[in-house]
Amino acid sequence: MAIQDIKTYRYQDVFSLQTVQFEKACVVNKPEQINTYKIFWIKEGKGTYHIDFETYSFDGSVLFFLSPGQIFSVDSEKIKEAYQLSFVQDFYCIQTHDSEIACNGVLFNNVYETPFVKPCEQDIQKLNFIIENLIDEFKSSDTAQYDMLQAYLKQFIIHSVRIKKEYHVIKEDATTKLFKDFSLLVEQNFKKLHSVTDYANRLGVSPKSLTKSFHKTGIKTPSDFIKNRIITEAKRQLLYSTQAVKFIAFDLGFNDPAYFSRFFTKATGQSPKQFQKENRA
Repeated sequence: MAIQDIKTYRYQDVFSLQTVQFEKACVVNKPEQINTYKIFWIKEGKGTYHIDFETYSFDGSVLFFLSPGQIFSVDSEKIKEAYQLSFVQDFYCIQTHDSEIACNGVLFNNVYETPFVKPCEQDIQKLNFIIENLIDEFKSSDTAQYDMLQAYLKQFIIHSVRIKKEYHVIKEDATTKLFKDFSLLVEQNFKKLHSVTDYANRLGVSPKSLTKSFHKTGIKTPSDFIKNRIITEAKRQLLYSTQAVKFIAFDLGFNDPAYFSRFFTKATGQSPKQFQKENRA
């Protein structure tokens, strides 16, 4: 996206809204590590994005959601109208919100699933109304501006959750709950717990039962799930950390850097240093 075609509204360093209204092809090959929560609403356009080393294509109106630490780059895009909401955790505090609309809820907890949500025409009208109110509020300097901006952001997130729940099947059965609990535990502990047994014990089930539950959902095995999360974080750090490979290995819970190197190479087909060399700008 060309800088001159973007208009930015900002409240201190905690919340911003960018509007894009032009039609231009764009290719951005350099990955960017996201350091805030971001909501992208491509109101009209198409393109191909890379998110955490996975490729996603879209055409039409689409919403997608990124969390701090994720890697994002544009392979190609042609955008006529789009919006980007960016905020820090302290601005939209996860502890004060229902689990579904929190920053680890159904929208932002998407390291493991396609992060896109497609609104219908009626949804687009509602989202448009919220965006217009946000822009008006950014332009004002009235009392309690912080609270009003936060309220509009919450409305946008709530409506996005409703869109996802209406058009994307969100199962609530025991197997799905176990998967969600497992994925949250992995997200919180993958740097220090690497075995399926560790997680099964914390969930109060046997490793065999956990593996059977995964098989029912058609998802990869718990072991692969843990491994893939470690590899994703390893790739992030290899690209953006200034630490030596051995210190990245230690941070990810490997006592032996040589074992980490073999683990990474087996999973990716490249050694950590080869991956760095070929992917760093």
